[in-house]
Amino acid sequence: MSGRTKLGVTCLVVLLLGGMWLVAAPFVVGYQPLDKPWSDAIRNDVITGATLAGISFVALAVYTGDLLRELTRRGKER
Repeated sequence: MSGRTKLGVTCLVVLLLGGMWLVAAPFVVGYQPLDKPWSDAIRNDVITGATLAGISFVALAVYTGDLLRELTRRGKER
């Protein structure tokens, strides 16, 4: 794996974790009471975090699929 590939995968993992934190933070930190309706700020955190985590997850899945396809191709060439 090249240095650029490692950097890209690392960035995607950090973005995935950041998105997951944005979704969980209002409830973990406690600035969103469970018995109250969500404010606009909470809704924004959850939607932005879910979008970020979803895109990062899909990008990691695509990268993993491409890597497996490349490894399979190399295995058949031997």
